[in-house]
Amino acid sequence: MEYGQFCPVAKAMELLGERWTLLILRELHMGATRFTEMQRGLCLISPTILTKRLNDLVNAELVIRKRIAGQRGHEYFLTEAGKATLPLIVATGEWGMRYARGDLRETDMDVELLMLYLQRSVKPEKLPGEQSVIRFHFTDLKKLNEWWLIVNNDNVDICLEDPGKDVDVYFTTDLPTMISCWMGDLSYRAAIASKRLVLVGQSALTRNIQTWLPDSMFAGIRPANEI
Repeated sequence: MEYGQFCPVAKAMELLGERWTLLILRELHMGATRFTEMQRGLCLISPTILTKRLNDLVNAELVIRKRIAGQRGHEYFLTEAGKATLPLIVATGEWGMRYARGDLRETDMDVELLMLYLQRSVKPEKLPGEQSVIRFHFTDLKKLNEWWLIVNNDNVDICLEDPGKDVDVYFTTDLPTMISCWMGDLSYRAAIASKRLVLVGQSALTRNIQTWLPDSMFAGIRPANEI
């Protein structure tokens, strides 16, 4: 879309204002490099739109596309211009925390996005030993209600089927509660006290979850009407 204006805001919006573009940049900033990884973080985007937006970002030189060595397909990486969009993504998220999250609907409660974020948030170096297993059971979901995060050294994988390994920490809760805890709207202590969350595991791991599973980078930003 062209706005026909010399204003830098208008010129920036010609590159960034299309639907999904900022969210694709969000995924790239969070470490996604492959098409399928971006689809996981953007579950409602069609392959056609994702392809077009990525092509637009490549043409605008915000993203570079590289063929995967020895495989079919490509990986996508931010250029210097692309990396420079991070403050814009952060500012948009902070604004959203203050002014837009009051409009959260049930359809916004995306368990796949939450688990992707939790996978990305785990700090393996803060967990003892070479392997740790964290199990999540969501009591309010009929589908996708069982998840496992398997931490092997620096690698964190997601499983939807029981991997048959000893579990170090069990989370039993409902999806809105887990989202609220990770977003910093609700403390783990308060969730446990209200029986919205049952946490089982050795106290060295459960006493301070944020040590190895940090909250969202936007946690602690309160809605404007609470300030």
